[in-house]
Amino acid sequence: MIHEVDPNSKVPLHNQVERLLRMLIRQPEYQKGAFLPKEVDLANQLGISRNTVRHGISKLVNEGLLVRKKGVGTKVASRKVSTRLDHWISFSGEMKAKGMEVANYELKAQPVAADEEVAGVFHISPGTRLVKLSRLRGTQEGPILLSLSWFHPRLGITGEEDFSQPLYQMLEKEIGVYPTVSREEISAIAAEKGLASRLEVREGAPILFRKRVVFDSDGKAMEFNKVYYQGEGFSYSIDIERK
Repeated sequence: MIHEVDPNSKVPLHNQVERLLRMLIRQPEYQKGAFLPKEVDLANQLGISRNTVRHGISKLVNEGLLVRKKGVGTKVASRKVSTRLDHWISFSGEMKAKGMEVANYELKAQPVAADEEVAGVFHISPGTRLVKLSRLRGTQEGPILLSLSWFHPRLGITGEEDFSQPLYQMLEKEIGVYPTVSREEISAIAAEKGLASRLEVREGAPILFRKRVVFDSDGKAMEFNKVYYQGEGFSYSIDIERK
């Protein structure tokens, strides 16, 4: 770092450090995932206390700009994909709106037998054959979510449809069914070994879990969807108005 702090300035040292850190993390190597210099090294380079450096780093961590991993180091946080709960938009649509390119790491549709949970959602008999769609999706930086969808057999989906295009757009165009309402449940879970491996997170890492039932224009359940989001890559937001 070629910049310095001025102990004689009216600007508090921790504010100067914060400003320098903001400049530092814009550099390409840190944007690409390199770890920042250690707190002690930054303190020695700037001629200030380690606590002052830690204060500046903590401010950027609290703002979501940096991620601090114990025993590993501190680096620039990956850009999060966020969505809102007051309107319904697809993952592809959310990414497009943010100017981010969707990367499909896994895309597989296959006939399966409905288990008890799926059968209960669709009010069909367990063991009924239907199509399950598995999608591991994210950005060029890595996977963000694992999406598992089951479709009601009355839709006539075979698994041969073009699932590479936006899902609900495809369902309207190729199947002639129009999703209108979704009922969602959101919770936090810990990543088990298999899920952690697919999302490229550590086992036990916090995962945002969303369960969704999508209904068509006749009010009938058409899709049962489970999505697992890696916590560092996705967030939900909602505005609540006081009445």
